[in-house]
Amino acid sequence: MSSRTDHPLVYPVVVTIGALAVPLAWAPFGDAEQVAALGAVVLIILGYSAFQLTGATGYLPVGLPKSGGACRDVAVRRVRQQHRLVSRSWLEFTTGGRTRWLPVYFDSSLVTLPQSNAELAGRTVTVAGIRVYPSGRLRSSEPEGRLIDNPVRPDDDAAVTVVKVSRVGRRLLLDAQSAIAGPFAGLLWVYIAGGGLVAFVAATVVAAAAAIWLSAIRGSDPS
Repeated sequence: MSSRTDHPLVYPVVVTIGALAVPLAWAPFGDAEQVAALGAVVLIILGYSAFQLTGATGYLPVGLPKSGGACRDVAVRRVRQQHRLVSRSWLEFTTGGRTRWLPVYFDSSLVTLPQSNAELAGRTVTVAGIRVYPSGRLRSSEPEGRLIDNPVRPDDDAAVTVVKVSRVGRRLLLDAQSAIAGPFAGLLWVYIAGGGLVAFVAATVVAAAAAIWLSAIRGSDPS
């Protein structure tokens, strides 16, 4: 990777910081009940983010074969999942005649990754010299939705595609699709707790920020 900003975990961490800033910014304008609700949102974001990032950096997925300290002969390919508003990158492992899928945080190098072998060593997973970071649990059932395989050979426009899909603006725009739930959350809050227009706007903005964060922290794929 060319710089620290290219690291697969930078984007979800930055979005998490933004998602935390939104409820904290609204807290001075709320009453005790609203502040408590905002505090709960902050705790949920902090807790789940810590869980996801610890999992991304701190374990070797259970279910993949190990031989001593490493295993270099695990066939793997990258597939992109498209299911409703969800788009994620998965590594499809084939071992012992069985296929397993591991969700990973997006890395621009994944866009042009051909079928390769994965190296499992210590607590890391490396594919074609690229360390990947799991964004969820290894699973033995195929992910829901449409799975799009990487081409056998990158096309001539692969470099342009990599630059395009790696832009932060594009990633935020795609993750913002989930923010459509914000107004519904705002209406629900006003219906339950009252508060009028200001409470509706605050709940809508906080819910929209949380929806974008959830998409990012689960490993959204902009490609």
